[in-house]
Amino acid sequence: MPPSPGAARSARWAGLAGAVLLTVAGWLGGALPRATGVPGPGGGPWAVALWLVGTALLVGAWWALRRGAPSTRWAYLTAGLWALPLLAAPPLGSRDVYSYACQGWAYAHGVDPYATGVAEAGCPWVESVAPIWRDTPAPYGPFFVLLAALAVTLGGGLVGAIVAFRLLAVAGVLLAALCLVGLAGAAGVPTRRAAWLALASPLVGVHLIAGAHNDAVMLGLLMPGLLVLVRRPGRPGPLLLAGALLGLAVTVKATAVVVLPFAALAAVLGRYTVRALLRDAGWLAGGALGAVAVTSLLSGLGLGWAGGLSRSGDSEQWTSPPTAVGFVVDYAGGLAGREPGAVPATRAAALLLLAVLVAALWWRAWSGLRRLNDVRQRVARLDAARPRAALLGAGLALAATVVLAPVFHPWYATWPLALLAVAARRTTWIVAPCAAAAFLALPDGTNLARFTKAPGALVMTALALGLAVWGLLRLRRTGAARPG
Repeated sequence: MPPSPGAARSARWAGLAGAVLLTVAGWLGGALPRATGVPGPGGGPWAVALWLVGTALLVGAWWALRRGAPSTRWAYLTAGLWALPLLAAPPLGSRDVYSYACQGWAYAHGVDPYATGVAEAGCPWVESVAPIWRDTPAPYGPFFVLLAALAVTLGGGLVGAIVAFRLLAVAGVLLAALCLVGLAGAAGVPTRRAAWLALASPLVGVHLIAGAHNDAVMLGLLMPGLLVLVRRPGRPGPLLLAGALLGLAVTVKATAVVVLPFAALAAVLGRYTVRALLRDAGWLAGGALGAVAVTSLLSGLGLGWAGGLSRSGDSEQWTSPPTAVGFVVDYAGGLAGREPGAVPATRAAALLLLAVLVAALWWRAWSGLRRLNDVRQRVARLDAARPRAALLGAGLALAATVVLAPVFHPWYATWPLALLAVAARRTTWIVAPCAAAAFLALPDGTNLARFTKAPGALVMTALALGLAVWGLLRLRRTGAARPG
């Protein structure tokens, strides 16, 4: 049931106060540009205190209405109200926007960002880029490189480029917001809850809007593509359009690729057969491959962007479960006199497990839809089940990708959150980690995981093992409950 008017008002104004405090903390010690004569980030205890209080207010307000805002319109208005002060903030929680600017500058000046780091390219703003990313190639797809070059060209300087990137992020969030009601309605989820969870999340305001992360652009392409599929399955023209949008999302961030197998399920119209899947998914795949091919050729960079992905794991933090397990194995090996080196192995094992999980999630969704082929009133049942099965599967695949990826940053949690908000019946299991992730970064981009490496790795490993045991026991009970 909707929250009481008093609770809703309290949440709205508490969240706004939190957003204002975060903006002030950003100007005191956010990720300010170092190459413009502005003092570097820091700000001392006042900036940190304001940041923590502001984050607590914003997270608390979001959590208080996690079961749904009073109405969908109220959710949209409140999320927009919270975003207003953050639009006036400097980059918050990360220095990635400076990497975007330098990569765009390099490409605009004829340098291949997939072969050369921004320091070697001669970017004039390299001092604003986090040191770990100054000598690494761009890990983003060609469509985003083209957008980055456009932002730098139109911006005319670093500040102008940052404004342009923020406008791109806002456009991505708005495009995703426009699709929420349609997707939630198709999946049978309350729109007032979906809009609240997906838009009012502190991770969206702080990291996607204020931080200007390109994840917003990815979601701004992903959500419209899925909405086209939900609204117009089985039709070649819409399927090509949806495929092109999803393909563009992949050419912003490659992680969007895990959504494609589930999008193929949403593309099928009528009974689920292998022939129907190949027919309709073929049109979808044609649009996606066409988008990848066109952007790769148009940029002149080919498929060189695939090589840049390997360097995205240079950062090692316990917030990534596979990395945390590798740390613990290395700690145990150190006691036995062995040299550390387990992290690459645990990361590789996690990626293999991810492939298995995505395949299992897809097969489960496919099998469930096929079972509806032969029931009475199957057309109505399939039409109702198709959107939720595809969206839920895609959201779970993105959640698995976030958990099993070599690196985790707080804004990564917005990927599964956006889809699970419109498809999942129960959401506390995804809302709680998102709320916790909001506290991981300081306004200047410092990751608190850096100061808690050993204890954090132990806790994360224990949590991962506990969840693995719980999952196996649940699978065993489910299997035992099925008739032989």
